Amino acid sequence: MSSERLQKLIARAGVASRRAAEQLILDGEVTVNGRVVRELGSKADPSSDHIKVRGKLLLFTAPPLYVMLNKPSGYVTTAKDPQGRPTVMDLLRGVRGRVFPVGRLDFDSEGLLLLTNDGELAQALMHPSHEVPKTYTVKIKGKVEDADIARLEAGGMVLETGRTAPCKVRRVREGEANAWLDVTLREGKKRQVRLMLERIGHPVSKLIRTRYANLSLGELPLGHTRFLTPEEVRGLRAAATGATTPRNATVPRGATPSRSVTPPRSATAPRGARPSRTRNGRTRVASRG
Repeated sequence: MSSERLQKLIARAGVASRRAAEQLILDGEVTVNGRVVRELGSKADPSSDHIKVRGKLLLFTAPPLYVMLNKPSGYVTTAKDPQGRPTVMDLLRGVRGRVFPVGRLDFDSEGLLLLTNDGELAQALMHPSHEVPKTYTVKIKGKVEDADIARLEAGGMVLETGRTAPCKVRRVREGEANAWLDVTLREGKKRQVRLMLERIGHPVSKLIRTRYANLSLGELPLGHTRFLTPEEVRGLRAAATGATTPRNATVPRGATPSRSVTPPRSATAPRGARPSRTRNGRTRVASRG
């Protein structure tokens, strides 16, 4: 077997995404045949070299896993938290195998979070050039005007994290003092939805991610998980190559449309909630591409 870049091998082994693997290398957490490697261009042969990350030998035989979590508020999207707060990994009891989050949801945000051990797919999904769409249902203070929606959709808003790209905003419902919106982004700046709406005078009091690429949160209970179907994995692979639905395209016949998800009465899921199962039960989704 030929040599490959270390960050690619680490991602393939399911330890982390390729970007996170690069940081592991820079931090001196990776060794090849007992020698610490810090150069990002370094290569190794998985068939003959002993590659370790934080002292653990990499194995390349683990089957790919693709898991959807309905993340509750009050959990950090990371494997470990220095402050000792609950992490999304605490909700994965019943998921046999090592997975990591694709992207992140803020501590106080809820909704669809993808976890996998497929590092290459995760890296591709997070690459800005592929513009993978993400839809958030948000509760805001006050009623939003048409001019505000047009301003959000046009893009060009300068935030502390950079200039925003065009997005799609849809009213879901309005009350006396609050309103619910669906906001669809094709970029992933930190706390972008909250910052955008704050800028136009409508602070966000609740944020739920309801769609990611071709995936829909559906009726998955808060704090529970399920494995993806083979069809969903194929859809993710298409999105990871940039083959996503055009911005103005209609939903194909038979496809499941995006639906707004209203918050459950109880916004806190019990720690350690067991994953919910689809009819495929414990079957793990195998890679087909």
